[in-house]
Amino acid sequence: MTVSRQDFEDAVAAYWGAKQTQNDLSAIKEKVGAGTAGSVRGGKHFDSIVALIAKFFLEAGYPAEDIRVTKSHKLELPGYYRPQKQWDVVVAHQDTLVAAFELKALGGPSFGNNYNNRVEEALGSAVDLRRAALADLFPGEKPWLGYFFIMEDAKGSRSPVKTVKGAAFPAEEIWEGSSYQERFAIFCERLMAEGIYDSICYITSSAADPKPTEPVASLDWRHFSAAINARLTYLRDLGLPNPTDTGLFKPSV
Repeated sequence: MTVSRQDFEDAVAAYWGAKQTQNDLSAIKEKVGAGTAGSVRGGKHFDSIVALIAKFFLEAGYPAEDIRVTKSHKLELPGYYRPQKQWDVVVAHQDTLVAAFELKALGGPSFGNNYNNRVEEALGSAVDLRRAALADLFPGEKPWLGYFFIMEDAKGSRSPVKTVKGAAFPAEEIWEGSSYQERFAIFCERLMAEGIYDSICYITSSAADPKPTEPVASLDWRHFSAAINARLTYLRDLGLPNPTDTGLFKPSV
């Protein structure tokens, strides 16, 4: 089975505790070890998203042991400005970093408290790893980076936010009066434009209405999944995963 739109919507609903993942996602979750104590940084909320992402790689023929999703799997990757940084999903095969993903969210009631932290985390993690790749710390094919972000849809994230007046230099006009939802959309678009991440999925959702909304077409699930599949096709044409490794994972029905 391919990774479907329904898988995506079920995984987001499960993030909010509103719905169990489909049987095949639950099987993949068990296969890669998500759901165990301390499995994903920030708690178990992202277990369903971990399973969703893992499904791409399992069905492409990567062995479960290549897909690291728990702290016990050792999620650390080398940096350039620091020794190591822990990512949320790491897929490594032989000498190639097939993919690394950051999974993050921003919720209320005070969205401003963590907004800058999320921006700095996403930017710093990718820039550090990209520079490490230039230093030949990843000997195989060029690393591929993905970012999955959930913004809680609430009044606080939809309301206009003012920039500080009287600062030594004014903020760029695009930020004035933009909501946190809009600011994160601008941020993610710029990350993509600069090639800092290879693909980003940015959605808004809430426990009251978990069905995901995709504010920016280029950052939607369709583009995100297409980018992952393109990465898999590229590596498959180069002979990865090695055909002598474990074959396709067949999810239980």
